[in-house]
Amino acid sequence: MIRDVDEQIRVLSRGCEHIYSEDELRKRIERAIETGQPMRAKLGMDPTAPDLTLGHTVVLGKLRDFQDMGHKAVLIIGDYTARIGDPTGKSKTRPVLSEADVDANAKTYLDQAGKVIDLSPEKLEIRRNSEWLAPMTFADVIRLAGQTTVARMMERDTFANRQAAGVEIHLHELFYPMMQAHDSVCINADVELGGNDQTFNNLLGREFQRNASQRPQIVVIMPLLVGIDGHEKMSKSLGNYIAVTDAPSDMFGKTMSIPDTLMRNYFELLTRMPDGEIGSLVDGGSTHPRDAKVALAKAVVARFYDAATADSAAEEFARIHRAGQGGLPDDIPELPVSSKVGAIELTRQAGFAASNGEARRLIAEKGVRLNGEPLLDANAEIVVHSGDILQRGKRRFVKLITPE
Repeated sequence: MIRDVDEQIRVLSRGCEHIYSEDELRKRIERAIETGQPMRAKLGMDPTAPDLTLGHTVVLGKLRDFQDMGHKAVLIIGDYTARIGDPTGKSKTRPVLSEADVDANAKTYLDQAGKVIDLSPEKLEIRRNSEWLAPMTFADVIRLAGQTTVARMMERDTFANRQAAGVEIHLHELFYPMMQAHDSVCINADVELGGNDQTFNNLLGREFQRNASQRPQIVVIMPLLVGIDGHEKMSKSLGNYIAVTDAPSDMFGKTMSIPDTLMRNYFELLTRMPDGEIGSLVDGGSTHPRDAKVALAKAVVARFYDAATADSAAEEFARIHRAGQGGLPDDIPELPVSSKVGAIELTRQAGFAASNGEARRLIAEKGVRLNGEPLLDANAEIVVHSGDILQRGKRRFVKLITPE
């Protein structure tokens, strides 16, 4: 275990949005060093989909920080809570997943999470919350519900917003935060990690632990990673994501497509570069934005693959980009477009397709390229910069011009 308390605080607080509270965290670290008993840092993940995006790895990366400081990571596979689905950020009731769906998704999670966290048994404890939630009797559920109030639940912005809008809130949704809080009691968590959409649930865990005469967990809240569109939370449903399982060339190319304004956010949340190095890279006076983005893309690929693979992806990107622009005709037409436009609409505006169906088919066949990289998702919204080159085949090109 790292015995320097200040060093632990520096590493564990880097990139965090909020810690409830840092003073408690310091005292818990000091106690762990004195007793030789590492903290138990909990992260719950509901297997509601089979794949993880880089957005998921932000919190996983913080869990790895706790492991590297000598503490025990406890990964809760929410196979029981996933059947309800966390209502966080949802404007309507989520569909209930079947047990088969949950099990199938859970099988892929550990392989992908292993790209970030240390899976060795001495550093990671893996639990499924069906261990303690499935055997509960109805009387147990009543006692669980008796630990909080409806008024407390309605403090959660998701529920309050839906009530104000006249949208139904089903009773089972109110149980989700209680189930997550009960997880913390059952594994006696010292720390719980989560994105900023999990703050309510994690703080409720502190209350339930007090009720169980446990020391309340420290809550470490991480910011949400913005998607490559530069606007919304990274999400597969929005098509603005980079997947953990993406091929190195795709991961590199997608990272190169992010707006310059996101670079610091990505450096801090997806890499372990020192703060001083990040500051130099995102300073336009010290480093050209394109060079900084190449450094970022290489760091991201290296994290999920290795340095040699990152170098190869960078070389491939440069080769494709040169090939895509080196043979351009002198009279390439210019196309005024919005700075953010759907992939299908962009393909049609360029005259590459006469219908949405044709545009969708072209994109599915990787027949449309932006700056040498194929468009991969027909439903995605594309962030466009003036001077970008859209290409169909070897002879059809347009130069995209966006408003100043």
